[in-house]
Amino acid sequence: MENIRVELGADSYNIFIGEKILADVAKFIAESNFTKKVLIVADGNTEKFCTGLTAELEIRDINFDVTIIPAGEASKNLREAEKLYTRAIEFGMDRKSPVVAFGGGVVGDLAGFVAATYLRGVPFIQVPTTLLAQVDSSVGGKTAVNHELGKNLIGAFYQPKAVFIDIDTIKTLPERELRCGLGEVVKYGIISDENFFEYLELNVKKILSRDVEVLTHIIKRACEIKADVVSKDEKESGLRRILNFGHTIAHAVEQVTNYEKYRHGEAVAVGMLGAALISYAMGKITFNDVARLKDLLDRLGLITRCADCDVEEMYALTFRDKKTVGGKVNWVLMEDFGKVFITDAVAEVEIKKALKILAS
Repeated sequence: MENIRVELGADSYNIFIGEKILADVAKFIAESNFTKKVLIVADGNTEKFCTGLTAELEIRDINFDVTIIPAGEASKNLREAEKLYTRAIEFGMDRKSPVVAFGGGVVGDLAGFVAATYLRGVPFIQVPTTLLAQVDSSVGGKTAVNHELGKNLIGAFYQPKAVFIDIDTIKTLPERELRCGLGEVVKYGIISDENFFEYLELNVKKILSRDVEVLTHIIKRACEIKADVVSKDEKESGLRRILNFGHTIAHAVEQVTNYEKYRHGEAVAVGMLGAALISYAMGKITFNDVARLKDLLDRLGLITRCADCDVEEMYALTFRDKKTVGGKVNWVLMEDFGKVFITDAVAEVEIKKALKILAS
C-alpha cells in the first residue's frame, strides 16, 4: 500500500493508496481515539459498495449509520447538509464521532462541510470512490456546498484524519466518470510536472483500459503534487491557487448549464483549453502548446467545447469565481508545461475571444 504524507503540523495526515483496503479503513477507525459511532455518507451510486466497509466495522463492534444522499451536484447544498446534521443528532454523535465520506467529490465536499461544522468539528475520513475525487477533492481539506448564485461559495478548510484510496473502485466506474477524473489528472502535468504530462501522453491506451499499475502511478503522482502544494499553502493564500487551473471557466460552464449537462472533469477540460487559449493570446505559450494540450484531451475522450453556452453569461460568471478579489479575477494561466502563473491583468477582449472559440 502506497502512503503519501500531507504535512500540516498538527493537522498532518496520510493518503493511503492500494487495492482492497476497506479493512484498513475500519482498522484505522478502531485504533483511533474516536467514539465508536460512525456516520457514513454515501450516494445512490456508492450505497451498494458500502457493505465492504460496514462488514469490517461490524467485526470490530463499531456502531455505524449509513445515510444516503441523491447522486449528483444538485445534492451539494444546505438542505442536504441539514438532513445530515439531523441524522447525526438522532444517532447521538459527539465531538469524537467520525464522519466517513464514501463516494465521489459531491459526497466528500458535503460530508466534509458537515464534519467541519457539526459541534464545531468532528473527525472526518475520506474514502473517495471516483478517480476525480481520488486525485483532487479528497485531498487538501476543502469542503463546501453550493449556493444558487455560485459553486462552492459556502465552505470551510477542514482537513481529514486520513484518505483511503482503493484502486478497485475505479474498476466499477462508468466510462464517463473515468474520463472526468482524467481532466483533473491532466491538470497536474500542466501546473507542476511536464514529465508527468508526457507519461500521460505515452500511456493513454493503458489508462483507458484501466491498467492497475498505470492508474496507481497517476493517482500517486497527482496526490504527491497536490500534497506538496497544500503543505506549502493550506488555505489558498498564494501558491495553492495554481490548483485551480482551468476552473474559472469550468465553474462558469457548469453554472450556465445548471450543473446538468457537464460533469466537473468535463468542464475542467473545457476550462483548461480556454486558459491555454488566453495564455497563447498573451504570448506566453505557442500555438503548438495549445494543440498539444488539446490533442491529449481529445485522445482521453474529454470534451473541449461547450457549444450550448452563452459567451456573455459565462464571462459575467467568471467574476463570481472564488479567486476574484476587488472585482478582478485572478487567472491561472500557462507559461509552459509544468509551469503556470497567476495574473489579474487579462483583457476582456482576450477572455471573450477564448470563450467564443469554446462555445463555437
